[in-house]
Amino acid sequence: EFIAAAEESGVMGALGLWVLQRACEAATQWPSALRVAVNVSAQQLVHPNWVKQVREVLASSGLAPQRLELELTETALIENTAVAMSAIVQLRALGVRVALDDFGTGYSSLAYLRRFPFDKIKIDQSFVVGIARDAGALAIVTAVARLASALQLEVTAEGVENKEQTKLLRELGCTSLQGFLFARPMTDADMRQYVATEYTAAGLPGVAYRHINSITGERVA
Repeated sequence: EFIAAAEESGVMGALGLWVLQRACEAATQWPSALRVAVNVSAQQLVHPNWVKQVREVLASSGLAPQRLELELTETALIENTAVAMSAIVQLRALGVRVALDDFGTGYSSLAYLRRFPFDKIKIDQSFVVGIARDAGALAIVTAVARLASALQLEVTAEGVENKEQTKLLRELGCTSLQGFLFARPMTDADMRQYVATEYTAAGLPGVAYRHINSITGERVA
C-alpha cells in the first residue's frame, strides 16, 4: 500500500533515489565480497534520467557497480518495454547486476527471460513456502532452477524459513537463498555489526551461499 501511494502521489522517483543512495552508502561499509540489492519501481525504471541517476549515486557513494543489484518486477517491465530494455542494457554496461524479482507470479515471465538480459531470477516465496509438502510447488521450483541453469542465470529462492527448505533448495540447484531463517530486518548500525561478526565468522569471503539484501535486511544463504 505504501509503494502504491508513493507512486500515485508522484514521489516514488525521489523516494526510490533516496533509498538507492542510502543503500549504496551503507554497502560501502560492508565486506567487499557482499552485494547490495535494491528494488526498483516501474516509475523509476522508465524515468529518462534513471540510468544517469544510478551512475551518479555509484560515483558519489564510491560503491563498485558490480556490488549493486537492482531487482525488477514484471510490472516494471510492462510499463514501457522498449524503455525498460534500454535501461537494463545500459545498467549492465555499467557493471550493475539486474534481477527479475517474484518470478512465477506474472503472466509473461518466461517471455521476459528470453527478451531481457537478466543476471538472476528470484523465485517467489509463494512457491518456496510449501516446497517440502506440495508436489506442485516442488515441480515448479525444480523446473525454474533447471531453466536458470540452462540460461546461465543465477537463481535465488525467496521466503526460506527452515533448514528443510534450505537443504532441498540447495539440492535443486538454487545459487542463493533468502528469508527469515537467516536474518530479520535490521538497522544500518546493526547490519554493520552483523557483517563484522556473525557474517565474517561464517567463512567469507568466497562462500557461494552468502548475500545480504539491504532493503529488506535479509541475509541470503
